[in-house]
Amino acid sequence: MSTTLLAVQTLNGLQLGILLFLIAAGLTLVFGVMDFINLAHGVQYMLGAYLAVAGYQLTGSFWLALIIGLALALFCGLVLEFLVFRRLYDRDHLDQVLATFGVILFLNEAVKVIWGAAPLSLPAPNLLDGAIPLVNNLQYPVYRLALIVSGLGVAALLYVLVTRTRVGMLVRAGATNPDMVAALGVNIRRLFMIVFGFGTMLAGFAGIMAAPILSVEPGMGDNLLILAFVVIVVGGIGSIRGAFLAALIIGLVDTLGRSFATDIAKLALPPAAANDVGPALASMLIYILMAAVLFFRPSGLFPVRSA
Repeated sequence: MSTTLLAVQTLNGLQLGILLFLIAAGLTLVFGVMDFINLAHGVQYMLGAYLAVAGYQLTGSFWLALIIGLALALFCGLVLEFLVFRRLYDRDHLDQVLATFGVILFLNEAVKVIWGAAPLSLPAPNLLDGAIPLVNNLQYPVYRLALIVSGLGVAALLYVLVTRTRVGMLVRAGATNPDMVAALGVNIRRLFMIVFGFGTMLAGFAGIMAAPILSVEPGMGDNLLILAFVVIVVGGIGSIRGAFLAALIIGLVDTLGRSFATDIAKLALPPAAANDVGPALASMLIYILMAAVLFFRPSGLFPVRSA
């Protein structure tokens, strides 16, 4: 286990954690405020990436593609909310799961029809091209560092919006007691639309920022959606603070576990056995963590404060 590898994988873990937070933040608000299970949140991440690629093909500018992708991701999310999701708010969770799974299938096939099944890419902007030296002359890509910084900036902005604005107050109240918020005369449907649209835009932003370092392809958001649900369980449903801290924990545990589980297993097992046990254990670590949290803290590590 080298210091250089540890530094690189820690940064990669933070990067994964930031992407998970951008997805999980909107998802936990939708679930916490609206009590709505949206399995299609992962395809909204995918749509953000595809729309940014389309914007880049039209303009040749990453920054314009970012703006176009965010605007269209928000628009598509609001259209889906108006046409499909708002009809499911009063239905039970099974209906929501089945309907949103159908949206996943439809949108995955739609992007294949429009853009094809072959992976696409979005070039990083020239401003963020290149690498900077870290330890032992290790070069780390500037864009990946910028992704981490931008995610932290979004987290800070989201914290201010949720804790310092009237809409944020209503969102926090809705996550704690939505029936009381509705009884006080708040237009709960409008609040739902704002929360859903903002969550969609966050997922789209995550997809756009991930596009230069990952392949843009159908189904790209499915695995991250599973991790995002793990983040919500660990952090606490409806808690932005919980989503942020849990996302960083999950990102680091998953990345460092996959890198060092085999080396750690060799401390207690013969090399041959460690080579078999290490990868299997690494893929299970975050689910073991989730199970432990569910056992000891069913409401999550950082639940929404009821007061």
